Amino acid sequence: MDHDHSYKLLFSHPQMVRDLLTGFVREAWVDELDFDSLERVSASYVSDDLREREDDVVWRVRWGAEWLYVYLLLEFQSTVDHFMAVRILTYVGLLYQDLVRAGQLTGSGRLPPVLPVVLYNGDSPWNAAEEIAEVIESVPGGLSRYRPALRYLLLDEGRYSEEELVPLNNLVAGLFRLENSRAPEDVQRVVEALIQWLAEPEQASLRRAFTVWIKRVFLPGRVPGVRVESLRDLQEVQSMLSERVKDWTEEWKRQGLQEGRQEGLARGLAEGLEQGLEQGLEQGLEQGLEQGRLQGRQQGESALLERLLQRKFGPLDEATLERVRGADAEILLIWGERVLTAARLEEVFEEL
Repeated sequence: MDHDHSYKLLFSHPQMVRDLLTGFVREAWVDELDFDSLERVSASYVSDDLREREDDVVWRVRWGAEWLYVYLLLEFQSTVDHFMAVRILTYVGLLYQDLVRAGQLTGSGRLPPVLPVVLYNGDSPWNAAEEIAEVIESVPGGLSRYRPALRYLLLDEGRYSEEELVPLNNLVAGLFRLENSRAPEDVQRVVEALIQWLAEPEQASLRRAFTVWIKRVFLPGRVPGVRVESLRDLQEVQSMLSERVKDWTEEWKRQGLQEGRQEGLARGLAEGLEQGLEQGLEQGLEQGLEQGRLQGRQQGESALLERLLQRKFGPLDEATLERVRGADAEILLIWGERVLTAARLEEVFEEL
């Protein structure tokens, strides 16, 4: 089961859609929605073209006397799609076409409003246009008035900090916290919260959906190669995390060390060769290799420390990054040891 399909399973539950709207769409019209009326749109309303979008979920909810449609485009990819606005225009147009065909119009004979939402959890920040007009060339002389106008709501999970998500106290915020977690202890805290939020018997299906996602998608992505036993409920996930948190913390550290060393060696070798070539090819190669070895070690250690700091304290500002990258190996070792016990970022860099 890949990430897209597991998210589809989660957002097939009305409570997830409600928490998404109340927690992340901070607009006045949300307060007027009748969440008891949340209804998954039947496949009979969807054309063959739209049905091909298997990873999308369409809901409708009452807004006063009218229906409002929420189109969830579940988008998970390693690179940003700079023409996502074009895709959204197509999908919303197909949905409207189906609503016209089915006679699903408002009392005044108009089409109902649609909220298109893109959920994104890629590594790089989303920087694509969120308005279709921004990807269409503007031509003077009146032609611009014919450009379509459509905007989608982007929820870039990586942009939300722990401080923003914790007070929301809802399921979607919990999901985002898991995606952004930097240590096994972070995962434990969120799972404990999910167990409390999903304690009612009627929430068994949603508990199961979270369990499936954690088992089949989340944990394999964080601890690749580690065998995860059969997990049937969030209580079992919590117990398993309690037993393995120490081992998995070491595994995450080993992954960071290996990636940091590789990145540092490559960066150091490139810089050394570039400087050496200015002094002659043969001499430059010899010096480049030696400098690459030395700088590779230092930069590997600094890259590892960066990863540890980011996992525990979140994104680092530019001043902190420069400080880490400019430190020698001895200082990096001291700071790395402090990461294990520091409660705040400032404690790592206290004067020796």
